[in-house]
Amino acid sequence: MTDHINRRHFIGATVAFAAALATGANTASAANRKLSRVIIDNDFSGDPDGLFQLAHHVLCPSLDIPLIIGSHLPAQFGSGHDAADAASKARELLKTMRLDDTRHIIAGAESPIKARSSWQPSAASAAIVREAMRSDTDLPLIYAAGAGLTELALAWLQEPRIGRRIRLIWIGGSEHPESIYPPLGQKEVEFNFMIDPVAAKIIFNESDIEIWQVPRDVYRQMLFSNAELDDLAERESLMKYLKGQIQEAIEKLAKIPGLPPITETETYVLGDSPLVTLTALVPPFQPDPSSCRYVLKPAPTLLDDGTYKANASGRPMRVYTYIDAELTFRDMLVKFKRAAASRPAA
Repeated sequence: MTDHINRRHFIGATVAFAAALATGANTASAANRKLSRVIIDNDFSGDPDGLFQLAHHVLCPSLDIPLIIGSHLPAQFGSGHDAADAASKARELLKTMRLDDTRHIIAGAESPIKARSSWQPSAASAAIVREAMRSDTDLPLIYAAGAGLTELALAWLQEPRIGRRIRLIWIGGSEHPESIYPPLGQKEVEFNFMIDPVAAKIIFNESDIEIWQVPRDVYRQMLFSNAELDDLAERESLMKYLKGQIQEAIEKLAKIPGLPPITETETYVLGDSPLVTLTALVPPFQPDPSSCRYVLKPAPTLLDDGTYKANASGRPMRVYTYIDAELTFRDMLVKFKRAAASRPAA
């Protein structure tokens, strides 16, 4: 009887969905329900891949984005006002896109957590807690982090009950032992872990937050052709702006003492774009990122150098091994093109 009812409900839902398509209705509006709430946290004043991700994310109508956090860079690259600069850069991007600035953009802490026993909540972490503890919605809450984990760690320390109410998707962390070697065989500490090692260890080793991780060997697969970027920048103002941000970032890096020169190549890594793939680019039935691949494993213990120690009792976490870059970039470019076409003249 149960199987019969389930089949009947499934067939009914399928017919309704087909009818919506036949009438040209948008599937999101037909369902009248968003996929999820997404808090975006990124170092927008650093690597411009976060700006590509943010521009793409805000053009995804299936998502509710209640909070955008500009976060700090590693101390050796920092200015002391990175988070404020990141929030300003996010506002600048939305202005470039001529979008109404109705979203809550806020600067995070300007420095990493110094020690587990020494921390102070920030305005951003308080905003995270408020969103996570809302009782007026049952939409899932996702924390899409493309940089360090300072704000999420501060929020969890401030209110541990958010752990069961939030899922972290993190672009960051070194390769896992069973995966490929680090770039060129070098064992450098992964950049986003380096931003705030204490915060990352709090999230992995202490919190009960569900983790979907996109480690370095996977986010480096998100290569976008410089030739295509150049071509698009000649025709579209948004891509011209984003290309300019890449050039500006490369020029800044060249001025940092002791940093090796940037090698000229034919691509740029849009490593934060999986945050869009894993939150928005999912099927309407059983909405999970079905075009991507991951392994499910117990969350390891994260060590001081960013490496992992196996922990058989760790909570289950996803470690993504493949992201559908083709789907991601096709969707991004079409959304950028449509947004440009619908934008009022300057």
